[in-house]
Amino acid sequence: MFTGIIEELGVLVRTEGDADDGRLTVRGPKVAEDAVHGASIAVDGVCLTVTDIDGDTFTVDVMRETFDRTTLAKLTSGDAVNLERAVRASDRLGGHIVQGHVDGVGTVVARTPGSRWEVVRVEAPRDLLRYVAEKGSIAVDGVSLTVSGLGDDWFEVSLIPTTLELTTLGRRQPGDGVNLEVDVVAKYVERLLTGGTSGTAGTDGTDGVPAPGGTAENTTEVDA
Repeated sequence: MFTGIIEELGVLVRTEGDADDGRLTVRGPKVAEDAVHGASIAVDGVCLTVTDIDGDTFTVDVMRETFDRTTLAKLTSGDAVNLERAVRASDRLGGHIVQGHVDGVGTVVARTPGSRWEVVRVEAPRDLLRYVAEKGSIAVDGVSLTVSGLGDDWFEVSLIPTTLELTTLGRRQPGDGVNLEVDVVAKYVERLLTGGTSGTAGTDGTDGVPAPGGTAENTTEVDA
């Protein structure tokens, strides 16, 4: 579990394999300093399991399900990625509860700059927007954000200078895809109220069994 408070901007060092069996190696000195085999690290909001550590880099395996449901397949060497280690029981919950199970991909459609803030509009799948509420929380590329505007097929978030500077959201341009994770509480409430007949389909990140929610790679298991 994560909180959506990005710890550092990492850099993708290399990709290996193919869409069925890929490996990503990421440089992130801060998150790698205490990483161990099997640890969970969110990369652009996707919970991934560390398989190797080498100094300030770590490597993770990525399966087809994750490539299909997230933006990770479009990453190339040198790209910046948002990194966050799994939360500890003693940590402050500075953002909101983020599982690292991506529900879908949205598209940045507009950026409106202000004196210091910037409003970013994201087009999102309609089946996810039913879980989004104005002034509620959403994770965009792993960043915990507050929804400041909402339409039939879009939502807006207002990015503070820290978020613009210290996460990839400061670099996303119209047309770019972003990983979205809606508030898990909303999904559970819907499922309870409908008797378990609704919910988005994804994987639970352990054995590929369909489950309500998004995508993860965990085999053990902000506003910024």
